[in-house]
Amino acid sequence: MNYFKTAILLAGMTALFMGVGYLIGGSGGMMIALLVAVAMNAFSYWNSAAMVLRMHGAREVDARSAPEFYGMVQQLAQNAGLPMPKVYIMDNPQPNAFATGRNPSNAAVAATTGLLNSLTREEIAGVMAHELAHVKNYDTLTMTITATLAGAISMLANFAMFFGGNRDNNGGIGILGTIAMVFLAPLAAMVVQMAVSRSREYEADKGGAEISGMPLALASALQKIAGAAKRVPNMAAERNPATAHMFIVNPLSGERMDNLFSTHPDTGNRIAALQKLAQTMSGQAGHARQAASASGPWSQPRQRGPWG
Repeated sequence: MNYFKTAILLAGMTALFMGVGYLIGGSGGMMIALLVAVAMNAFSYWNSAAMVLRMHGAREVDARSAPEFYGMVQQLAQNAGLPMPKVYIMDNPQPNAFATGRNPSNAAVAATTGLLNSLTREEIAGVMAHELAHVKNYDTLTMTITATLAGAISMLANFAMFFGGNRDNNGGIGILGTIAMVFLAPLAAMVVQMAVSRSREYEADKGGAEISGMPLALASALQKIAGAAKRVPNMAAERNPATAHMFIVNPLSGERMDNLFSTHPDTGNRIAALQKLAQTMSGQAGHARQAASASGPWSQPRQRGPWG
């Protein structure tokens, strides 16, 4: 998502936030809501990455503590033309991964031990390339701030129910309008958050396939992760459901179909898109990428652990 679209999205979320503030406290409430929105954006910009990593118990690794995994990410970052991100591992049996950070120079990628122990090298490379595509597209910043504002709008809308609307505004919409806002404001925030989240996953799948040169390996990884996510609980994600949209596959139990309120597109739809991309890449350019990827550190026969 480019900067213009990101700016439009955040402006819309901030306007919605201000509208709920106006409903609660008139012009004064609207100004307070604006200040709160600005403060939340600033806080998320500087601190979101560290917060999310702590929530999921991620530990940083390097070339000494996890040489194979670190070397793989390093090679993929070079392929993508990105600075080397910080690399983290989460002690979690569910195979999954996410990226975070305000920009490519301050990015981090994290994978679970379940992912590193259950997927092939090619599949792991596809997953990490997907996460680096998020970094390259600045998705991590957009989605973190959007999620923060969406949660705040829901909180403000609930407050409106108790305040009973703006009593000082003669043209106010009254208690019925307040009740409507209690439901419509968080609903609107949710629609924006989830719709953007789904669209970014398709783009990151495409970008990750191009970075790794192995779209079918990423497709295979998505199938395995989605299947395991239904069987293996991710307790850290269950405790922090607001971070679910950051993972490559929904880590929460009870994942729903590909609809307007899903944090992720249907896995089958994503796999089908990758299969079509693989056909496109099977020409001369695709063969060149496959040949280049064969020299990467993940192309050798798989040996399990130690990943760190």
